[in-house]
Amino acid sequence: MADYQIDQTLEKTIPGARYGRDEAPYLSPDLRYGSKLVEKLINYVMQDGKKSTARKIVYEALDLAAERTGEPGLEVFYKAMRNVMPKLETRSRRVGGSSYQVPYEVPEDRQKTLAFRWITAAIKQRSERTMVERLAAELMDAAEGQGKAFDKRQESHRMAEANRAFAHYRW
Repeated sequence: MADYQIDQTLEKTIPGARYGRDEAPYLSPDLRYGSKLVEKLINYVMQDGKKSTARKIVYEALDLAAERTGEPGLEVFYKAMRNVMPKLETRSRRVGGSSYQVPYEVPEDRQKTLAFRWITAAIKQRSERTMVERLAAELMDAAEGQGKAFDKRQESHRMAEANRAFAHYRW
């Protein structure tokens, strides 16, 4: 665990926190890296309650990404998360009988939730043979500013920018 550098800025708030807490009370750090974000990724990848299988997929994907990029797998994961987390999104606001798409800044825990959601949706749409290869490829793409998850973020930002004129409807 000492070989890996945990990014404290990304680890600060974890999705799942309630009632003003900074972190989810039930989420313990993952076994290999000691990172709560990696544990959250494992939970998102998990299907039918098969956590050990999901853990194996995530760890092998991070190893594969490290092998292909020459950087530590945890670094690739953190870069991917930073590149996929949206800063702005639009929400519908009904004003005077018509609906407007009003741009809002996204809170940090929601940024992470959306990033995890988009990454897991993107790996399910990829055409690689195994889930390990799909996850590794999507993380590498996202770290480089490519891939479907990154495109979702760009789309969210484009929508917010296009509707900037309605920002005064925020409250």
